[in-house]
Amino acid sequence: MLNTPRIGNNTFLRIWLAFLNGRVMVALLFTLQHAAGLIWQLPVNPDTLAICVAYLALTLLVRILTRTVPSPQPGPQWLPTIGVDIVMFSYLHIFAGDVLSYTPLYGLPVLMAGMLGTLMMALGTTSIITIVLLASSLWAADHSAGDSTRRYLQAALTCVGFFIVTYLVHQLSVKLHAEHEIARRNRIAAKTQEDVSALVMQHLGEGVLVIDRQDTVRLVNPSARLLLGDAAPAAMPFELSQLPQWEPLLALVRKTFENATQQSADIAIPQSGHSPMGLRARTWLTTQHGGIPAHRPQEPEDVLCVVFLQDLREMEARLRTEKLAAMGRMSAAVAHEFRNPLAAILQANALLQEELNDPVQLRLSQMVRQNADRLTRITEEVLDIARVRHQIDNAPSPGIALDDSVRQMVHDWQGQDPARRKALLRLDAPQAEVNFDPDHLRRVLVNLMDNALRYKGAHEDSMCIQSGTTAEGAAFVYVWSDGAPLEKSVEQHLFEPFFSSESRSSGLGLYISRELCGRHGATIRYERSILPLDRGDIEGNIFIVSFRQSLRLSGTASLFDTIMV
Repeated sequence: MLNTPRIGNNTFLRIWLAFLNGRVMVALLFTLQHAAGLIWQLPVNPDTLAICVAYLALTLLVRILTRTVPSPQPGPQWLPTIGVDIVMFSYLHIFAGDVLSYTPLYGLPVLMAGMLGTLMMALGTTSIITIVLLASSLWAADHSAGDSTRRYLQAALTCVGFFIVTYLVHQLSVKLHAEHEIARRNRIAAKTQEDVSALVMQHLGEGVLVIDRQDTVRLVNPSARLLLGDAAPAAMPFELSQLPQWEPLLALVRKTFENATQQSADIAIPQSGHSPMGLRARTWLTTQHGGIPAHRPQEPEDVLCVVFLQDLREMEARLRTEKLAAMGRMSAAVAHEFRNPLAAILQANALLQEELNDPVQLRLSQMVRQNADRLTRITEEVLDIARVRHQIDNAPSPGIALDDSVRQMVHDWQGQDPARRKALLRLDAPQAEVNFDPDHLRRVLVNLMDNALRYKGAHEDSMCIQSGTTAEGAAFVYVWSDGAPLEKSVEQHLFEPFFSSESRSSGLGLYISRELCGRHGATIRYERSILPLDRGDIEGNIFIVSFRQSLRLSGTASLFDTIMV
């Protein structure tokens, strides 16, 4: 039996409302028919007109108040509709059927019961109508002249037709309900799949673009948006041809559509003010074209190209990280072994240098010392990456005057190359003391100043180091330069180890700076900021180190906490 849901089934609700509208139209037609008889002064039964008006009012009331499909099971919920229709049409058939035949009107309740009710209800409705028609034929045979056999035969054939219609309509209703249920489940599955796909794309590390045959980008995930940069339109969809620097990717997509096969290639995307961005692009088509003739026309929307983009710098950094993971597990032990020979070499070289007078021998001794110092710095840097990160309460934390420390560190840094290392120094925190190891703070500042020096402009004020305090009393120091803005893909991985936009850089400087800040309760962050200078308000890159307020740490520094610069 058909189990039609009462709420949320839009298909059956539309059918139900259509039947109600049909009832209103039939009632209106009856009322107009009898009202016209009065106007034209034809014999009209006043009781019949009153019943037609009451039927019209009842059908309108049911249509206005109905919001859901009634239960398909037999019950009183069908009395205002099918019950009233049977009574109304039976009255017209028996008492007003001398001129017109109202028998076809019984098709309305038959169709309603067959489409929206159970099979039992549909057959019951048809059975009641059959009884009424046969009873009316019997009553007509007793009260009027004519061929009664003909009346019985006509009523029987009509009732048989109603039973056939009832069964067929109910079977169509069952089929419609099954198809509707399948469609509903498919919609839920499709919506679930769409939600899952969207969630995966949003959190996928790779950039994903969906492009059609007209070079229109239909979908972009956040990772791909970072790779596209600010030049990409925010509104979707957009033409990839609007971004001329992405012509290599566009050519790969067109080749994918042309050959109807997966493509993979490393492409270089030129960027203004930066080195080209290397990407590994892989393309797939959403449908297969095998066996389709080349001359056969295809719709533009039938195939989409899905492009996966990977930043080669990320891949290289990940590869280096994996390769160095094994080395990191043994680097601490190796560094210990290095330290003793290096200390012996430095000590022996210092003793030997006291007895040397020949300039050539002195120069050779100085070379030995410089290279031994370099090996010591490399050892400490490897230890910095390999050792387990110390907790804050285990880090040495002497209180140092921020402005005095920054002034001395900047002076020492500039003294190594005064002609090139020019920068503004603004010290606005004369009373601030921070809990930070001086050697660690020196290492952080030197890393930031070296980075700023590499990318700053040619002006005397293209670089600025400034200290200060916030309104809450927290001290900070920042390093600013007027270099070009960082790429979004670079900014996203700025403080990750082994990630660098320069091929000659190890990618460890900012990572070590972040680790050192974390050990002392400080934070380091990057911003794109405007700095007021004598030549105007200049936009540039700024790295801000914010110190924790009133931090007092205890603990003894270990040999591994000393970093030589």
